[in-house]
Amino acid sequence: MESTGIICLTKHIEMKLNKSNKLAMVALFLTSCGGATKVADATAAGSQGASVHEQATVPQPKAGETVIVDVRTVAEWENDGHANCTVNIPLDQLESRMGELKKDQKVVLVCRSGNRAGTAKQLLESAGFTQVENKGAWQNIDCK
Repeated sequence: MESTGIICLTKHIEMKLNKSNKLAMVALFLTSCGGATKVADATAAGSQGASVHEQATVPQPKAGETVIVDVRTVAEWENDGHANCTVNIPLDQLESRMGELKKDQKVVLVCRSGNRAGTAKQLLESAGFTQVENKGAWQNIDCK
C-alpha cells in the first residue's frame, strides 16, 4: 500500500499546487499509507489563515480599531495574494456573514479593483453599518 501512495505522490510532484491542494495530497498520501490520524494533524497545522472556506470568524478589533474585509473569492484571496491584516469574506457570502461585523465599528473594504468593494459598501450601509469605506484594490492596504 505504501508504494501506491508514493507513486501517486511522485506523479503529481510536478503539478503547480496551491496550499489546499498540497494538504489534500498529504492527506491522500498519509491515508494510503495508513496514517489517517496524521491527516487531521497535518490539516490543522496548515489551516491557520482566515479564509472563508475554513469559516474563520472576523477577529473582533478593540474599540477604535478597524476591520479590513477583502470581498474577493477564496481562490483569489489565496492564490493572487492578500494583505495579511485582512479577513476574507467573499461578496456572495457577505450578507449571511454580516453578524460577524459590528455595525458601529470601522469597516474597510477591498477587492481586486474596488468594484465589488463598492457593492459590499452599499450592502453594509443599507444594513445599518455607519463607518464603511471602500479602499479599492487590496494592494492599497498598508498593514501597520
